[in-house]
Amino acid sequence: MRQLSLEKKPVFNGDLVLVNAQYGLTQDAAAETLVPVRPGSPVLLDRTAAEALNRLMNELDGWAAITPVSGWRSMAEQTALYTQSLRENGPEFTAKFVARPGHSEHQTGLAIDLGLTKEHIDFIRPDFPYTGICQTFRERAAAYGFVERYPAGKEAITGIAHEPWHFRYVGVPHAEIMAEHGWTLEEYHDHWKEGGAP
Repeated sequence: MRQLSLEKKPVFNGDLVLVNAQYGLTQDAAAETLVPVRPGSPVLLDRTAAEALNRLMNELDGWAAITPVSGWRSMAEQTALYTQSLRENGPEFTAKFVARPGHSEHQTGLAIDLGLTKEHIDFIRPDFPYTGICQTFRERAAAYGFVERYPAGKEAITGIAHEPWHFRYVGVPHAEIMAEHGWTLEEYHDHWKEGGAP
């Protein structure tokens, strides 16, 4: 097993910023850090995250079968999505799958929803199965700094329903440590707050 070494300092900002129902954002991600997730795509992502994602996709030829569905969202976009979901899907569904404005990881520019390429893709819940190219992506994601942010069985911790399509850039080695321990970002933060080491 590879030995990892990290500085003993807080990890609660930058790529590791925690955004959930308890911890919100006060402003949108800086526009100058956002780039198209791939050439010609309207989906934006933080430059570092986009570069890492493209390295992984190039390794897998992933863009041939995987579509970027949703990346960075402004406060206005998150508000519109939340309001529309309340109207169309009701409060119970919305609470499970759509974060309140100011409390969405998408507003950081570090989160990406991916879907298996097909004629019709659900914007809120795209199909990203645990088979084929999607599973291969999932298995290699941590080596490129990405984690599946809302895994099954962790709903009580994350406050969000299982979302196999939602990936979060936290960087390396953090993603590898989280994957090795099966931790969510909340659990990783708690580990550090308690004085733990990787």
